[in-house]
Amino acid sequence: MKAARLPAGVVYRMVLSDRDIREALKTRRIHIDPAIDESVQLGPCSVDLRLGPVFKLFDYSRVPYIDTRAPVVGNDMMREVVVGGEGPFVLHPGELVLASTFESLELADDILARLEGRSSLARLGVIVHGTAGAFEPGWRGKAVLELSNLSRVPVALYPMMRICSFTFEPLSSPSENPYWKRAASKYVGQTGAEASRLWSDAELRPWMQAFWGPDNPGEQPG
Repeated sequence: MKAARLPAGVVYRMVLSDRDIREALKTRRIHIDPAIDESVQLGPCSVDLRLGPVFKLFDYSRVPYIDTRAPVVGNDMMREVVVGGEGPFVLHPGELVLASTFESLELADDILARLEGRSSLARLGVIVHGTAGAFEPGWRGKAVLELSNLSRVPVALYPMMRICSFTFEPLSSPSENPYWKRAASKYVGQTGAEASRLWSDAELRPWMQAFWGPDNPGEQPG
């Protein structure tokens, strides 16, 4: 399967079919580890991924507010819960929890992926992601899920259940600066539900260096 090249002035969006996804998996232009069960996880134009066993919960009592320029707040205000065996993780109403897919995903430099929630979960009030639905060409790692419960009752989620789906779109040509190659990419190779690294954005770095110091931007000055 070759990347589609568009005539000058022509713009359109194309989503890979199950046939093309299967071919991309064979050639490793899309690589999912461990390999999916195509009879269950491959849809007409998407792939379902499963929920991992590790969850990160916000402990709001630890800080008075979230400072988006502070590098330690994200991890300091979160606690990790690992669900073992066949036990559930109970998502309470109004709660925001970070989780990740069980599978890791790697994309070629000319494929964009989009994460979508499952309709069956949405009908229970469970939202799988907020605004982070696009995975850029060259992505490598597990997908972090921003789980929330919009209903009025708790919902039990189980590791290894199908939690989300991915669709795939070919670019008009391979990216010159794919995600794995960009110095500004914060989550390359992430292996689980990592906290936000918003503080490392380029526009915040001058403030970070002035406040924390140029040599130890992640440490509080003495």
